[in-house]
Amino acid sequence: MQRLDYAKASPGALRALYGVHKFLEECGLDHNLLNLVVLRASQINGCAFCIDMHWKDAIVAGEDPQRLYMLDGWREWPEGYSERERAALGWTEAVTLVTQGHVPDEAYREAREQFTEPDLVNLTLAITAINSWNRMSIAFRKTAGTYQPARQPARA
Repeated sequence: MQRLDYAKASPGALRALYGVHKFLEECGLDHNLLNLVVLRASQINGCAFCIDMHWKDAIVAGEDPQRLYMLDGWREWPEGYSERERAALGWTEAVTLVTQGHVPDEAYREAREQFTEPDLVNLTLAITAINSWNRMSIAFRKTAGTYQPARQPARA
């Protein structure tokens, strides 16, 4: 059962998170890549509301359902994701699990081979933002399964 509605309790906090989201939508990173990253971080964190939301958003954006249900095992399915996506997923895991040994040099090396400095900073912001959303939704037990995405054409 939901503890409280954080959007109503602090609209300013919600606006701040949406401001980051708006920046990320316009920063130049591929939207399909961002969909994979936010879904993977949400899986790691066990945020049911965010898993539901980002799964549905990715489908509406045209993502292949197989890539979504294989996401938890992305390392075991190398042909399913590009090298850039794999580097982003590795970086997502390292940054999300920062308390488990900080961010390994190998994860950084792989990410730097695929991303420019600005893109890597923006990717890291996307990861930290979804971790914030996950923690808000988990802390206040946002009801999972209720999210309905806006219908939109698939993004390139």
